Amino acid sequence: MRYLLLCLLLVLSAPVLAHQWRVIGDEQFAPYSFSQNPDDTPLGLDVELVNAVLSEAGVEYKLRLYPWERVKQMLARGEVEMAFQFAGTPERKAQYNLVGPIRSGLTVFMTSHKTAIQDWHQLSDLSPYVIGQVRGYAYQSEFDQADLARDTSAQNPRQLVSMLLAGRIDIIVGDQAQLMHFVREQHAEQQVRILQQPLAEMPRYVAFAKGDEERAQQFAAALERLQSAGKLDAIYLRWGHRVD
Repeated sequence: MRYLLLCLLLVLSAPVLAHQWRVIGDEQFAPYSFSQNPDDTPLGLDVELVNAVLSEAGVEYKLRLYPWERVKQMLARGEVEMAFQFAGTPERKAQYNLVGPIRSGLTVFMTSHKTAIQDWHQLSDLSPYVIGQVRGYAYQSEFDQADLARDTSAQNPRQLVSMLLAGRIDIIVGDQAQLMHFVREQHAEQQVRILQQPLAEMPRYVAFAKGDEERAQQFAAALERLQSAGKLDAIYLRWGHRVD
């Protein structure tokens, strides 16, 4: 009888234990997450970090990349279990159960040599200029709420860089490594410059729905084990990211 009861419990629990996590990220966030192969295999620093942590956690999962607006919508509708990579702003922390950070990035302002500004010290210094940013992105709370002239028509960072190079906007904002990735892609290093003062050192997180504590803790524990043992360092270095 006890044997039959044990078998019944195993059968009933198997679907729960074997449930595959649906994991998604931004498809236009190179060099952190992108795809360029014919089979759309996800690539990038953040993709490799997430893969490593989920493997350490022993999770069965499927990872796919989508446009950023769709990523947020799918997580909000409960169509996926986990998404990345979210900026660690108070607004994002209020929306999601954030775990991490898995890394950090320097958020900067980039301009062309056609624009007179040399640097900035307070956000009001940027008021004479039109600042381009990707629709739906969060950058830094004070900047996000500042009364500045903005162009939010860009759907992704690649398009944002193209708009700057075409002279459609004066300044763009974004992750330094990412913006330079797309500048180099267009062989335009001599046409742009980064303002010396960064906007923020922005930590990046994975996100779970509010209340999904079990999965969040499972990911957090695996991330902590790998970070403490230095087992993610090789991934950071392979993508040219500093190891803290």
